[in-house]
Amino acid sequence: MSQHPLIASLRGGDTGKVMSAAQAVKLIRDGDTIATGGFVGIGFAENIAVALETRFLETQEADAHGLGHPRDLTLVYAAGQGDGKARGLNHLGHDGLVRRVVGGHWGLVPTLQQLAVANRIEAWNLPQGVICHLFRDIAAGKPGTLTRIGLGTFVDPRHGGGKLNQRTLASGVDLVRLMPIDGEDFLFYKAFPIHVGIIRGTTADSDGNVSMEREALTLEAQAIAMAAHNSGGIVIAQVERIADRNTLNPRQVKIPGVLVDCVVVAEKPEYHMQTFIEPYSAAFSGEIRVPISAVAPMGLDERKIIARRAAMELTANDVVNLGIGMPEGIASVATEEKILDLITLTAEPGVIGGVPAGGLNFGAAINTQAIVDQPSQFDFYDGGGLDIAFLGLAQADREGNLNVSKFGPKLAGAGGFINISQSAKKVVFVGTFTAGKLELALEAGVLKILADGKAMKFVNEVEHRTFSGPVAAASGKTVLYVTERCVFRLCAEGLELIEIAPGVDLRRDILDRMEFAPLMRQPPALMDARVFSAEPMGLRPGLLEMPLEQRLSYDAAQNVFFVNFEGLSVRSRADIDRILAAVESRLAPIGHRVAAIVNYDRFSIAPELIDDYTAMVKGIMDRHYTDVTRYTSSTFLRARLGESFGKRVADPQIFGSRDEAQERLKSAGG
Repeated sequence: MSQHPLIASLRGGDTGKVMSAAQAVKLIRDGDTIATGGFVGIGFAENIAVALETRFLETQEADAHGLGHPRDLTLVYAAGQGDGKARGLNHLGHDGLVRRVVGGHWGLVPTLQQLAVANRIEAWNLPQGVICHLFRDIAAGKPGTLTRIGLGTFVDPRHGGGKLNQRTLASGVDLVRLMPIDGEDFLFYKAFPIHVGIIRGTTADSDGNVSMEREALTLEAQAIAMAAHNSGGIVIAQVERIADRNTLNPRQVKIPGVLVDCVVVAEKPEYHMQTFIEPYSAAFSGEIRVPISAVAPMGLDERKIIARRAAMELTANDVVNLGIGMPEGIASVATEEKILDLITLTAEPGVIGGVPAGGLNFGAAINTQAIVDQPSQFDFYDGGGLDIAFLGLAQADREGNLNVSKFGPKLAGAGGFINISQSAKKVVFVGTFTAGKLELALEAGVLKILADGKAMKFVNEVEHRTFSGPVAAASGKTVLYVTERCVFRLCAEGLELIEIAPGVDLRRDILDRMEFAPLMRQPPALMDARVFSAEPMGLRPGLLEMPLEQRLSYDAAQNVFFVNFEGLSVRSRADIDRILAAVESRLAPIGHRVAAIVNYDRFSIAPELIDDYTAMVKGIMDRHYTDVTRYTSSTFLRARLGESFGKRVADPQIFGSRDEAQERLKSAGG
């Protein structure tokens, strides 16, 4: 690509590439495409944005026709960069300054939102991870980014192509194209040159080498710098301080000086805060680790109820993503339940491990294991690296589609939601059942709805499809929708109601507060009583248990089904349901009856559940077993289970060892 025409005018000498913010933004020309790095208030070059806004307004005032410069810019950014008021990209929300915006998230930039909603700019919303990868692919000289991300959502050309208003539709420009390859659909996101890259770091030398030791995240700064440089453009880097030439440790240099044209030292401390509410946290930069006990537990309200029920979907060694807002409560519950060491929390801008922060600190984390670049994090996510994701539930419909991106004139955008929800192995959407002021009461573990939200969240058809239920169902993905009063599961036919809170009236509190009737194959089970109790739920022992799937094995040669319930604890009706589902899914494909041996060593069960458990076992025996033997070394358990089995089965005997149980099976011809 041809070189930016103003690069030759950059001064050299002892100061090298160092200049003021006002000097740097004079290099931005009318019609340029600019890319900015940042995540909420992290890693955003606030000083550069202020200087760009100032130049535009000053030249506008001085111009006889009221035309400010630079004008008609195309702005490209991956994550939301703003505080929801005036900072970040809100500085660029002026008529004439930008002509086209391609953004990953719009919720924190109301000044740009207003221009888009008023049809005064061309506006696109593309997935955050796709834009990160697009920067990298532009740097590599590729024609664009080819991916499955976005299929079935509003960025799919069959559902709008990511265009947000009539002006964009009328522009005749398409950034996304459907591309079938070998019979499978993909989306192709078109590349374009980046004329100006605006990034941020901590320290720079006069040659433009930039390090990031005090930054909470490294983000997509390197990809933007390479994309702008290889497009023949310029790179402006805002930093906190200047070091002498050749004094930076090369292993700490994140942006090589060959990519950087201008270095701007932040002129005020507020222009270079670590986040928009944190001047500097040594914990966010990884300089220190802080005690987790400092995290206060949540009060028992609807947010905690939802977070608790969602947290019950965690298993040991899960790699987890938590979205902003309601999902943040799951980190608090995990801390209270002392299970953080059993899972790995992550955040899409590059955090792996530790505890993600919330609010305007979102994206940062304490006690992290690693911080990687945002494009690499989305490589990990898109390829299936997430075991489970917890994301916000704003609006859902009968097909299981979800909308978190657009509600009438309110334009939030998708952010990383599309990448994460489409790629995680399991997705749990969390949110209140209705929108608006909600008043609840908990009395002896019973939930009462005192005042409900006025707006329905479960509608016939979502306004904007940020998540495709049919695409997820076709892939066999496990998807749950968790609210304070009930839980839905995605199936091929749409949403199935599977759980209801104790005290909640099915007709009054659920069905009459939805625009459609959910599928109910059977009466919904009661949500786990521990969710509504003031005491911790005791999740840790359950996470340390062996997964049910690993407890079941089948020897086809002997036609023997082995069930290892050693150490298993049955504490709720939901546990019995999970056992039944796991056994049925293992035995049904076999297609014929089998003999079974069950290990009950160190097995425990709540006394009030023994009859329900025995009835479940009797049903499995009737459907699947030719014969079954059981054993445990516990005399007490043999007596306890034997008494219950004796009420329902012909041979209730439980042996004291595996050898005895196997001998009994052989003698019976099993």
